[in-house]
Amino acid sequence: MSFQAYLDTIEDKTGLTPRQLTEIAKQKGFDDPAVKAGTILEWLKEDYGLGRGHGMALIHVIKNGPQIDAKHVGTTGSHRDESDMLWLDGKDSNPNTSN
Repeated sequence: MSFQAYLDTIEDKTGLTPRQLTEIAKQKGFDDPAVKAGTILEWLKEDYGLGRGHGMALIHVIKNGPQIDAKHVGTTGSHRDESDMLWLDGKDSNPNTSN
């Protein structure tokens, strides 16, 4: 599953866009470099029912922003992304996909 597909599924599961979840995480201080991934995963599981894979994709965005390594762009296979910038504002408004 691509990073973007993880984020789109998170939106389906939670009803919140990745940007909204990222803002909530920042309000909780989870963007602080000292906060461990396990703490964030626990929050995402308890409050939103997200598993580890989806949680780790969101943690990347919380900690690093929407840019991913270009090595994931244009490759073949299930982990392929269309762009090195993830879309955080809702899958239905993503200009990079045809919904």
